[in-house]
Amino acid sequence: MGILNVTPDSFADANHCADPERAVAAALRMEAAGADLIDVGGESTRPGADPVPPAEELRRVLPVLEALRGRLRIPVSIDTYKAEVAAASLAAGAVMVNDVSGLDRDPALALVVARAGAAIILMHSRGRPKTMYAGATYADIVADVAAELQDSIRRAIADGIPRDRILVDPGVGFAKRAAHSYGVLARLPELAAALDRPMLVGPSRKSFMRDAVGDRPAVERDWGTAAAVTAAVLAGAHILRVHAVAEMVQVVRVAEEIRRGALSPQP
Repeated sequence: MGILNVTPDSFADANHCADPERAVAAALRMEAAGADLIDVGGESTRPGADPVPPAEELRRVLPVLEALRGRLRIPVSIDTYKAEVAAASLAAGAVMVNDVSGLDRDPALALVVARAGAAIILMHSRGRPKTMYAGATYADIVADVAAELQDSIRRAIADGIPRDRILVDPGVGFAKRAAHSYGVLARLPELAAALDRPMLVGPSRKSFMRDAVGDRPAVERDWGTAAAVTAAVLAGAHILRVHAVAEMVQVVRVAEEIRRGALSPQP
């Protein structure tokens, strides 16, 4: 999944494209580089970010979604937790909603997704961007994340979203200290077994890698990202959400071959 940030304040600005023409060109490049999905976002949800009103978010994403319709061969998701933004974006060609709140912020979102027959990604987080680290306390990171995502899944199903249209994301870097994010990645098979849903993992360029790679800018964390992506693939992740699509496509394909070899030993 290629990340297409249509915002002026992305924490990792390689694909930061506030101008619609630049955004469309970036999406087409990601498709050509091997992306299977494009995730369009009009509000930064990095730690400390300010919220964006729905009207402003729509002003950013709708021209891009409308321009991409008919030009991309791959599906588009909309990265939003707002029902109003999701409804307009699905009408403009998106087929999936990527909700970083796990249905915790807008109670109408699940109904919008259900009516549209769309898929939804439910991500684990706590609180808002400005307060998420206050909630970064866990008795057991995998058990706690699994329980909270199971609650999100139950809410989605209760509002009419079929289970087979629900994906989950453990929320690496969201309301988690570095040790929590590493713990989620290390124990991903346990989480997958507990949730029994396709799993998206999004470690790309995130700050949890600082202790390992040094305090370098986000755009210089692609080698660290490659290690996290490899671990996620070997642990059974289904979708990797990344900035550097061309490079991570190679990483994913090699990791997939290693995993395939482990699952099917040669005679």
